[in-house]
Amino acid sequence: MPHRLAVLVATPAHSSIRGPLSYRSELPLAPGTLVRVPLGRREVLGLVWERDPAQDADRLEMEEKPILGALEDIPPLTLTWRQLVTFAANYYQRSVGEVALAALPPQLRGLSALQLARRLRRKPAAAPQHDAPPDVTKGVALTPEQALALDGIAAHPGPFLVYGATGSGKTEVYLQAVQALLAGNPQAQALVMVPEINLTPQLESRFIARFGADAVVSLHSGMTNPQRLKSWLAAHTGAARIVLGTRMAVFASLPALGLIVVDEEHDPSYKQQEGARYSARDLAVYRGKLEGAKVLLGSATPSLESWQASEKGRYQRLAMPSRIGSGQLPAVKLVDMNLQPPKTVFSVQLLETIRQRLSRGEQSLVFLNRRGYAPVLACNACDWKSECPHCSAYRVFHKIDRTLRCHHCGFTERVPRACPACGNVDIAPLGRGTERLEEHLAELLADTRNAQGEPVRIARMDADTTRLKGALESQLAQVHAGAVDVLVGTQMITKGHDFRRITLVAAVNADAALFSSDFRAPERLFGLLMQAAGRAGRDAAQAGASEMWVQTWHPAHPLFGALRRHDYPAFAAQQLKEREEAGMPPFSFQALVRAEARTQEAAQAFLNAASAAAQDVPAHEHVTLYPAVPMSVQRVANVERAQMLVESTSRAALQHFLTHWHDVLHATKEKGLIRWAVDVDPLAV
Repeated sequence: MPHRLAVLVATPAHSSIRGPLSYRSELPLAPGTLVRVPLGRREVLGLVWERDPAQDADRLEMEEKPILGALEDIPPLTLTWRQLVTFAANYYQRSVGEVALAALPPQLRGLSALQLARRLRRKPAAAPQHDAPPDVTKGVALTPEQALALDGIAAHPGPFLVYGATGSGKTEVYLQAVQALLAGNPQAQALVMVPEINLTPQLESRFIARFGADAVVSLHSGMTNPQRLKSWLAAHTGAARIVLGTRMAVFASLPALGLIVVDEEHDPSYKQQEGARYSARDLAVYRGKLEGAKVLLGSATPSLESWQASEKGRYQRLAMPSRIGSGQLPAVKLVDMNLQPPKTVFSVQLLETIRQRLSRGEQSLVFLNRRGYAPVLACNACDWKSECPHCSAYRVFHKIDRTLRCHHCGFTERVPRACPACGNVDIAPLGRGTERLEEHLAELLADTRNAQGEPVRIARMDADTTRLKGALESQLAQVHAGAVDVLVGTQMITKGHDFRRITLVAAVNADAALFSSDFRAPERLFGLLMQAAGRAGRDAAQAGASEMWVQTWHPAHPLFGALRRHDYPAFAAQQLKEREEAGMPPFSFQALVRAEARTQEAAQAFLNAASAAAQDVPAHEHVTLYPAVPMSVQRVANVERAQMLVESTSRAALQHFLTHWHDVLHATKEKGLIRWAVDVDPLAV
């Protein structure tokens, strides 16, 4: 008698179906087995799932198609992996099939059973038997703080918040925690996550140096599809003991997972912004509970959610406040820009300090959170500015290739020879990006020589200069080799990099976030500045002279006072007090419903109709629905965007409401509506 199987299928055509589709099989197949199934006229990848008796009655009336074949050479995905996917789908209000199949490597979805069998025959996928790895910790001297942290990890179940200053040796704690896990269990696996792709090469080299290339694989979106498939199969079959990756790696199939590390856990890059908008950090904590794996969350500036959890005792806090060796955190100096001449970009004091560093053969880092030459090109004779015709945003002027480029939709044009509105040839850039900052600094230092008597070598590192494959690694190698005197860039250069020769870090425009409407902006700014400061003075021999300079129009702001003292606990206490008084997260819980439509009226009409219908949804009395408003960037690629905030003091009540409101949202139709999505625990409101 044929077996009925619940098989998950990820396809936009079935985004409204929360559970699995049902197929017919002549043979029983274990849950977690990968299969090929028909869907319409296509053949797609599916995943055998547990049957839900509550939904079987609905499926009885459906014509069940047979599966086309099972990928029997691949071991089934584990129960805990499926539980993780189910939780993520339910919590973040997506279909189980979408989350499950998106977590698999793209090439796996396109391979037939025959193609996969051929690939696996080239390299057997049977789980290997590992020897107790060599003790790679011998000869590594630990600081007392590192030793106490490792003792705490060994003695408690966690989760752990490793609160360590920049340069305190958190990575060594991760390495030795992984070593202890692998030594204690010949099959155990570890997952180590970083927020951005550009941090993986440095971490990968350290782990490979300790554990060997055969034990370590990477998983991130910068890899080719064949590379991702190879790494995924190595992790899934147990051939890889350690997986390094970005947020997508939280869904890596690791059947013997025993340890999860989330480095720079505060970083917003751990939050997915498209599709299933999950937080990889939060899912890592949940996965640790499912798998019985220890979880280490590391940061010099923890998220306020994690800090509060450690204050309440939900996380075990491991403090490492001191830098390794005699290194001291850099002295923070504020430059009051109110006292500088008009239109000053680099204060006289900062320029003189940079020149002093150059004369001593030391490196400086200057960062600005805006790439491109200038954010706006404007006409001096009329009101024309370089607006994007498809978005409610300006196109950025990129001087290097003479283009105006929209950073939202990608629309690019050559810079016009004259104003398109009035014909005036006198059009000029307003504001500054990293490209213009680099050019201006080169002009100011044109007559300056470095310690070798050579012209100053300035390099820029941002999304534009690192776009080509291998460009990032090449630029980092130049900085580490001392071939760069001054490094200019965006926030990508302030995170996690171990620049040994940099003794000066400068933030030239740090005020924008001080008075933002986003309540998380001060937290992000303080974290960014603290992380940036941490790039200076990492070489103990030069640490005593390291400095961070911040140019600001508001030097008396409390945020800068805490920064000068390197006092994250005081900053966190002040921010948590403000948030508690205002009823903001982590003292409340939020979700955003975002709508995209052909007109702003249609987008808001959909949200308002769904809000009106919410009065009949269970738990609606425990949530607050705010009016629909346009998003901060209202139009992108000729699509209008609006959003509605949903808030509750109870996470459980919010989840209960969202689950039952889901069908209402699907049933609400508005002419011109393109798509809608729910973002649970949004990072920007």
